[in-house]
Amino acid sequence: MSITVELHGLEVFGRHGALAEERRDGRMFLYDLWLDVPDSALSDRIEDAVDYRDVAACVREISDGRRFHLLEALAAAVAEALVDRFPLGRARVRVRKPSVDVSGLTTAYAAATVERSASD
Repeated sequence: MSITVELHGLEVFGRHGALAEERRDGRMFLYDLWLDVPDSALSDRIEDAVDYRDVAACVREISDGRRFHLLEALAAAVAEALVDRFPLGRARVRVRKPSVDVSGLTTAYAAATVERSASD
């Protein structure tokens, strides 16, 4: 059996970006997470599950701990931390940066997605 827990649109303030002013001023980033959790979650006991409150705290810790230039590097650091800290078979992390100005054109968001398996 395969169980995937999803968190979408987790809002975490961060100071990330290629430009110095982005890292200085910061902005809200949106995280979408897909976590392959163990079958023990079927026990219906929080003690046997991956608690998404702890997952959210981990995302915040990674975001607060370093100023990343690239979304790819930020997403990879979060995915790695999740797989290292929790009993996950796989973590897929998408980081979205809303309302990005691209050469005078506005986009809904820029994003990077990284997937990490426990076996990597």
